[in-house]
Amino acid sequence: MSRIGKQEIQIPKGVEVTKNGDILKVAGPKGTLVKTFRDDIIFNIGDKTITLNTKRNDKFSKSLWGTYVSHIKNMIIGVETPYQKKLILEGVGFKSEVKSEGKNNFFNFALGFSHPVIVKIPDTITATAEKNNITITGIDKELVGSFAAAIRALKKPEPYKGKGMRYEGEVIRRKQGKKTV
Repeated sequence: MSRIGKQEIQIPKGVEVTKNGDILKVAGPKGTLVKTFRDDIIFNIGDKTITLNTKRNDKFSKSLWGTYVSHIKNMIIGVETPYQKKLILEGVGFKSEVKSEGKNNFFNFALGFSHPVIVKIPDTITATAEKNNITITGIDKELVGSFAAAIRALKKPEPYKGKGMRYEGEVIRRKQGKKTV
């Protein structure tokens, strides 16, 4: 049985949750999130709480139960306080900056390749690059995490000198280099 699925989700003041068909909409002071959910789970939305129950007693429905509770909690937290990921770019000659072209924002990276690496920043995400510290902020936890992972994958940290892009607080296991005889 899902322990996460049994929990009641508290709706804080200033956050509005509505369900129309299979679409759940969470609106708060920082923005609005919309997500589509399957009809295998029954949503009971009250004034200050949300509870979820399964329609059928099969394995698939039970697996969705706790997952949906986690998704809804993340949506409610995101519209209250945005999620944030910080990346650190280490290495001689490695640079990062944010450029704007009309409404679109781009990351412009110098990562030791023969060409600059340009990455478009999604509209719902705000990103800053100060020196070699990159901050990615947004209300959608899934989008912030996947975008940060995509940025990190451009130049993963290498184990000998630690050059590359890493998360703030991430520890890179170092290897010993060549031994001189």
